[in-house]
Amino acid sequence: MPGTAASWHRIEKGGLGMRVFTMLPLRHWRDVEPAAREAEAVGFDAVMTVELGHDVFTPLAMAALVTRRVELTPSIVVAFPRSPTVIAHQAWDLQANSDGRFVLGLGSQVRGHNERRFGIPWTAPAPRLKDYVCALRAVWRCWETRGKLNYQGTHYKISLMTPDFSPEPTGLPMVPVAISAVGEAMLRVAGEVADGVRLHPICSRKYLEQVCLPQIAEGWRRGGRAREHFDIHGGGFVATGPDDAAVARAMEEVRRRVAFYGSTRSYLPILALHGLEDLGLKLHRMSIEGRWAEMAGEISDDVARIFAACGTYDTIAAEIADRFGGVADSIDLHFAPGTPAGLQREIVVDIHRIPIGFTGFKANW
Repeated sequence: MPGTAASWHRIEKGGLGMRVFTMLPLRHWRDVEPAAREAEAVGFDAVMTVELGHDVFTPLAMAALVTRRVELTPSIVVAFPRSPTVIAHQAWDLQANSDGRFVLGLGSQVRGHNERRFGIPWTAPAPRLKDYVCALRAVWRCWETRGKLNYQGTHYKISLMTPDFSPEPTGLPMVPVAISAVGEAMLRVAGEVADGVRLHPICSRKYLEQVCLPQIAEGWRRGGRAREHFDIHGGGFVATGPDDAAVARAMEEVRRRVAFYGSTRSYLPILALHGLEDLGLKLHRMSIEGRWAEMAGEISDDVARIFAACGTYDTIAAEIADRFGGVADSIDLHFAPGTPAGLQREIVVDIHRIPIGFTGFKANW
């Protein structure tokens, strides 16, 4: 309800320091509720799900029932295989049942996944996702204000909404929407129509400063939107642990993921900015040949560090400040199993001291 602690935390909280998100378990639902409670007790600002092998919405619904403060968000929901109206219903119920703590992360995915994993036709993703976000908001506005629905976009035309299919108004702010973006066109769309951007993990600080921020700012200019109401999330990995050996293991995972993402041609401009275009082309060839297990070996320590803040628990907050400070408002952080809650809390508090430009969503109807 308006004015509750939950909605105040999300919409009006000023003077924020860097926000810290953590991942919910997805495979076994029995693990979700204790993980959500622990994340809130530690001081995380949001719990997140990722759309890989399991549904992203069910764990968030479960977490909503056992928490009162943390944001609830999918890192991204793959948009195009789903109608905007379908996503509108799922987001609406999560927003209503969490007292306004839901943030919808949306993404286009790449062409191959849309065509060959989801079986849907591919069109230029940036204008289509812009249309998608506008259609979503038209549906939500119809439900909240009881106005007539008549959205006529380029890709989506939605004009039928009878009372039986309309949920009750929530009295809450509109669900904020953050979209994933890598290329320049999608970055501009994020700034123009979204409430935040989810930057890809294979994103260097150089790419963030030289490509992402200027394009997002152009989007703000086009949409008449303000920096302080826009959450810039991520743009790299965090590799940490209690000792050097644990950090080294975490960096092995960074290497694996950089190799995986680097094999995708959509991310080649990021590698090219660092003179690593040949590496990207080699990784792509290896992926076509099915040499997945060998690819991480192509990623040197120096290359892995381009894309990650890495350090032990006693230094990681400073490493995050150096890697993300002044450009990102929120980051993902995952602790090794068995890390004491008190230590987790201390690290999160240290990260909260890093200044950011985001002050809160302005999610008006």
